[in-house]
Amino acid sequence: MRNFGRVLTAMVTPFNDDYSINYSEAAKLAQYLVDNGSDGIVVAGSTGESATLSNSEKVNLFRAVLEAVGDRATVIAGTGSNDTRASIELTKEAEKVGVHGAMLVGPYYNKPPQEGYYQHFKAIADSTTLPLIVYNVPGRTGSNILPGTIARLAEINNIVAVKEASGSLEQVSEIIRNTPNDFLVYSGDDGLTLPLLSVGGNGVISVAAHIVGKRMQEMIAAFYAGDIAKAQALHLELLPFFKVIFITTNPIPIKDAVNLIGIKAGPMRLPLVSPTVSETEQLKKVMQSIGVL
Repeated sequence: MRNFGRVLTAMVTPFNDDYSINYSEAAKLAQYLVDNGSDGIVVAGSTGESATLSNSEKVNLFRAVLEAVGDRATVIAGTGSNDTRASIELTKEAEKVGVHGAMLVGPYYNKPPQEGYYQHFKAIADSTTLPLIVYNVPGRTGSNILPGTIARLAEINNIVAVKEASGSLEQVSEIIRNTPNDFLVYSGDDGLTLPLLSVGGNGVISVAAHIVGKRMQEMIAAFYAGDIAKAQALHLELLPFFKVIFITTNPIPIKDAVNLIGIKAGPMRLPLVSPTVSETEQLKKVMQSIGVL
């Protein structure tokens, strides 16, 4: 499945009060997201607290979400890490489960040179038949996957997309200019979705779509229909929400927002912590202002 959709949600991982994964609630959340604007679900990404999930938990989560929505939406497994061998092993396990693709974050902490990035992703691609999304998020990984490296990776048959969260439209433009027309470029920043579409991007892998997925679909549909004024109006309407869900470390605010709308996302696992009272109040105020609470 090459085209994963326009709006994919990087899903939070629901936990029970004892911090174990609440798999039944994860299935319910995935169903809610697909009913409310998500074409696909990214499981166990950064927003899903992947750093504190074991591989067995991730595989069980892939399976639970696939069983819940795999016949209606694309299910993308977060299988990347800063250890190439470990990433290969988890990607193979995800493929056995039957997911539709895998997303691979740029290796963090190691800060590899560009050739290291290329060889890392190539080795994973060579180990699987799954279509792969490269995830570039320098703010978390500590270094940037440059457009030239993405262009090289796009020549590999099963590396089909990039989630771009560098915050640079110039970088996105360079990627689009130097990759094939069928290579998918997704925004990794909700607030840059509309600008990214304007330079040839395909959609968004979103945090905000937990709450405003239908409106994000409406914004993207308006853009493709040529109703730029409507798309711009929706972008500006949602901008305060895009901003407030990053007032502290993601996914703390969005998990709070999911709890606020009555879905049992549960607590954060350490080293992440609950939002402050002030942060929750700011979040509530914005959610009320856009009519979602």
